[in-house]
Amino acid sequence: MSNTLTEIETYGVERIPDADRTARPLDLFRVAFGGANTFATCVLGAFPILFGLSFWQGLAATVLGLVVGSMILAPLSLFGPLNGTNNAVSSSAHLGVHGRVVGSFLSLLTAIAFFSISVWSSGDALVGGAHRLVGLPDVDASYAVAYGIFAALVLAVCVYGFRFMLFVNKIAVAAASLLFVLGIFAFAGDFDPSYPGTLAAGDPLFWPSFIGAALIVLSNPVSFGAFLGDWSRYIPADTPRKKVMTAAFMSQIATILPFFFGLSTASIIASKAAQYVDPAAPNYVGGLLAISPAWYFVPVCLIALIGGMSTGSTSLYGTGLDFSSVFPRFSRVQATVFIGTLSIVFIFVGRFAANLTQSISTFATLIITCTAPWMVIMMLGYVTRRGWYDADALQVFNRRQRGGRYWFTHGWNWRGMSAWLASAALALSFVNLPGQFVGPLGELAGGVDISLPVGLAVAALLYLALLTAFPEPREVYGPRGPRLVRSADTPVPPIIDARPAATEPVAP
Repeated sequence: MSNTLTEIETYGVERIPDADRTARPLDLFRVAFGGANTFATCVLGAFPILFGLSFWQGLAATVLGLVVGSMILAPLSLFGPLNGTNNAVSSSAHLGVHGRVVGSFLSLLTAIAFFSISVWSSGDALVGGAHRLVGLPDVDASYAVAYGIFAALVLAVCVYGFRFMLFVNKIAVAAASLLFVLGIFAFAGDFDPSYPGTLAAGDPLFWPSFIGAALIVLSNPVSFGAFLGDWSRYIPADTPRKKVMTAAFMSQIATILPFFFGLSTASIIASKAAQYVDPAAPNYVGGLLAISPAWYFVPVCLIALIGGMSTGSTSLYGTGLDFSSVFPRFSRVQATVFIGTLSIVFIFVGRFAANLTQSISTFATLIITCTAPWMVIMMLGYVTRRGWYDADALQVFNRRQRGGRYWFTHGWNWRGMSAWLASAALALSFVNLPGQFVGPLGELAGGVDISLPVGLAVAALLYLALLTAFPEPREVYGPRGPRLVRSADTPVPPIIDARPAATEPVAP
């Protein structure tokens, strides 16, 4: 693969050759941070204020959620450099060569959801800013053009592939960060860190609100779990693991910038234009434009454009890559164009025909609730395997073959699958999003949404219990054997071609 920006990337999910793995941990930081340094993250940063917290309470909830979420995410960065492929393919080692479709399906849904959120939020900000700045008509046609421009630009970046996406994010990280910092000067006169919130002292809703705000922030880093391998697979395998994990961890810690921007401006909106932070119908972008000085409208539009490009490309690139892995007949480019087209249709139908802009946020939260247990299984699988994987056996599904170390039971590892299904189902039952989705057990914690902690804990305990009670074959653990669990002397079938061999014609 050439390093030139204008050459279209041809690699799918096959192992990236060592000669082409020239990315650095800093590049992983840029892509992951760039994908989150956007208006969509600012909207999440406004939630503590929407929940009634004071500024300082909201900041504490934000820092807590961000640190914990970053710690959960960081280990998922190791699979890409180790195996040279994306995380869904790497999950074959723990869910089976067929069970890896779980990761593919989760990343597909997550990408479409966050791609839609980024296009809608950025498009709304661009049109709103242009309306205030130059009088652009605030009508559906204007929004349609803005969404179409975003979608077309993002699709073009994703078709060119990783190198071009990395180039875009290098610009996006610096430019968006500078514009957010510029916001300090725009809102310094109105910002009051003593904003008290709307919850009275000793209010029984305080802890549900505080924990709920922290979990919303935590969900942002977790949403990158299925995608990290898409970008880290270009990092050489001999790169120190500590550096790779640090890059992933710091990429999310750095998002304190857009989170702080969202939290601070939301507190100003609550004081000066409270109608925009009504929990029943919040409109953060509209509120931001209402309190912004006129000279900051151009930076708002630039943040919208740059942020939409960055988030959209990181989401859609992974979607196309993973779709090509589930359907090997599609090349990466074909899969990207196909999924990109479907996503664009979804964006327009959801915005103008079905009014899904609120529902998609709930949908994204539910997807993340299911993704977190999958991430735990991947991390514990890495620990029990001592970081050892058979890169060739991981590619059995993509090559339409059978057998190998990760074949388990007809291509499914029921240990990992059972742990994921049970923990994800239980976590969903504890979801509590008032007015949107409340699971059957959602009220058991006094109104606190504990779905993510439940999913993480149950996945960890159940997966380790199943590995202990029903040992996996010794060959999946490599030369040093398992850690924490036992292994069994179960034979592993050889890798064979699943397609029927062509036969020579019989001579008459």
